[in-house]
Amino acid sequence: MADLSGRTAVVTGASSGIGRETALALASAGARVALGARRRDRVEELAGELDSDGHVPLELDVTDGESARAFTSAAAGAFDGRIDILVNNAGLALGRAPIVEGSDADDEVVLATNVMGLVRMTRLCLSHMEDGRGHIVNLGSWAGREAYSGGGMYVASKFAVRGLTEVMRRELVGRIRVTTVDPGMVGGTEFSDVRFRGDQEAKEAVYRGVCYVTPAEVADCILWAVTRPAHVNVDEIGVKPLQQATQDLIVRDA
Repeated sequence: MADLSGRTAVVTGASSGIGRETALALASAGARVALGARRRDRVEELAGELDSDGHVPLELDVTDGESARAFTSAAAGAFDGRIDILVNNAGLALGRAPIVEGSDADDEVVLATNVMGLVRMTRLCLSHMEDGRGHIVNLGSWAGREAYSGGGMYVASKFAVRGLTEVMRRELVGRIRVTTVDPGMVGGTEFSDVRFRGDQEAKEAVYRGVCYVTPAEVADCILWAVTRPAHVNVDEIGVKPLQQATQDLIVRDA
């Protein structure tokens, strides 16, 4: 059984989807978890659902330096100055338009969240990680391995996450474990609600006829990676539905 007793963790974007399920998984294994999200009411509610005490629900906007610093300081303070696990989960996509039809404003939000937010939180949390004990998990995407039409800045941001993870692994070798988890089609989250701005028809078309991966199944991958022996680094995990081979090769039920 996975055991994270005595360990502390930070999960960004913990108010829903993969972040929420990851917080539940880490807490069920015994970790104390700092839950970060812009919707503080959501993480406060989640903290009440977790199996044990000692969890810290805090407001966090990873695109805002002051918010990120305040969050990290409060989390580290609650955990006696030590953060063991950072799960960089906060991220989003906006739209599926071709690049020529895209929006500068949307692209800036995606980059600020998916790339700069991840870098910002990594820098802040690393100062509270002990060598040989710390672990950074970056939520990438299959879109960071294989582009697709209409992916635009989301694809670019996830390729950046993949590259940044490789840089971290080189710079922190022998000190801090670094893992990227790259899901394919994950349903049952608010990701497509945000991407399609509430257009339910567009959202449903993405997942129609596919038994997709669930947020809890991705969280289980994360839990497995962070509970390997301390000398074992799981570099990367790719997880997709059986019905998905590539971004464009998807077998849908009739």
